[in-house]
Amino acid sequence: MMTISRKKAEQCVGSRGIGRFSPSVSKIVILSTSILLCTCVVQLTTLGELWQPKVLRSTWPSCTVRAPASGGPDGVPESNGYLEVFANGGLNQMRTGICDMVAIAKLMNVTLVIPELDKGSLWGDPSDFGEIFDTDHFIASLKNSVRIIKELPKSISEKLEKKKLTRFYMHPGSWSNESYYANIILPLVKKHTVVHLNKTDTRIVNAASLETQRLRCYVNFHALRFTSKINKVGQKLVNMLRARGPFLVLHLRYEMDMLAFSGCTEGCTNKEADELTNLRHFVNWWKVKDIDSDLNRKLGLCPLTPEETVLVLRGLGYGRDTQLYIAAGDIYGGNKRMAALHEAFPNIVRKEKLLSDAELAPFRNRSSQMAALDYLVSIASDVFIPTYYGNMAKVVEGHRRYLGYRKTILLNRKAIVEQIDRLKNSTIDMREFSLEIRQAHEDRTGTPFRRRQIPGLPKEEDYFYANPEECLCAPESSFDSRKRLPSHVQFYS
Repeated sequence: MMTISRKKAEQCVGSRGIGRFSPSVSKIVILSTSILLCTCVVQLTTLGELWQPKVLRSTWPSCTVRAPASGGPDGVPESNGYLEVFANGGLNQMRTGICDMVAIAKLMNVTLVIPELDKGSLWGDPSDFGEIFDTDHFIASLKNSVRIIKELPKSISEKLEKKKLTRFYMHPGSWSNESYYANIILPLVKKHTVVHLNKTDTRIVNAASLETQRLRCYVNFHALRFTSKINKVGQKLVNMLRARGPFLVLHLRYEMDMLAFSGCTEGCTNKEADELTNLRHFVNWWKVKDIDSDLNRKLGLCPLTPEETVLVLRGLGYGRDTQLYIAAGDIYGGNKRMAALHEAFPNIVRKEKLLSDAELAPFRNRSSQMAALDYLVSIASDVFIPTYYGNMAKVVEGHRRYLGYRKTILLNRKAIVEQIDRLKNSTIDMREFSLEIRQAHEDRTGTPFRRRQIPGLPKEEDYFYANPEECLCAPESSFDSRKRLPSHVQFYS
């Protein structure tokens, strides 16, 4: 039971007397009543903070960013050529890459061909663009900004086949500024007519022009709409969860690919550790092969294990009755590794548990479509907690900011690991652990702050899609005075 000082109690109840009681009895009644009332208020406030940021969500309504229109009496001016792109990576890496490609197409005033999606990586999803995103909506919503077509015109295709034109293939530079596309890529488009970009991830700097930033936001939050099939099932999942009460989405990034890539083997057997190491050496595009798992864990570079996640959720104050939705693929180690989570939080659900086999059938062996369902549930949840700060965590964080600063707890894994090790060594008890965990996350709940920018070191900056501040509705007064937004930023009403 929480306690409260007499001074606080008197402040809560005020200076009014109580009827016909004697002064001494009145004081006792006032003090007793106020302690009870204020204790309840404190406990209710603490409970409320588990599910909402300290700032009220309703303070900032959802924004509507409009697609910047191109000049000229006929809307989009005459095209300089055609841009084909191969969107690489998983769902959210492809998503942000497509947003960047639309912005690039507008910068160069070229016609964008509907992107080709990655089907050959570890995710192995054979879905085309139109099986995940609403193609017609994508084209129509951007018609005043960028020309987008489903395929090259027949005349251009015939010239390519007859070798009258030669398609130019290239990897655009990572974290490139807008002048790179205007001065380097655009001349190539004009020369070859068709340029094919083989990579789309992180191809524009985080701090681009305001017009580019707003277009990236518009594509991400409005133009890139999932198909009606995905939206319908995603909304059903949200409705089922809502009917049960508040729910927390845990993005438990403990799949085999994540562990192999990060080199993290905490809690794994020697056989499992060898399996993960072999996979890392097998995948050519993962550049770092030799990784010290223990060191990475201490540095906060590893995804939390399911067992560590239990301690963190308890430390943050979430109890056994918490409704927990697991947004993830197949957990490495299966039911054995999930046992601790199920024991601590019996109300764990996944889409596979909520939906029937018939409802799930269209999504089987379609990892990106399955991830799209988790994405829809994640942005709608009362609380979102990722155990690793990867692409999905970043994009969901940014989308939840755009929707009105919904509570997103970004775990300080370095601090967490330090406190977990202290708890295991009996240096601290669970009460002290909980206090340390809460203090470490007081300012990590998705509230407004200015995106950190480091000139010349784009990889070290805060990611644009995690905090698209140029597109957010929060009044400037809500930002920490040490983290003011640039003066050019305008806020939407």
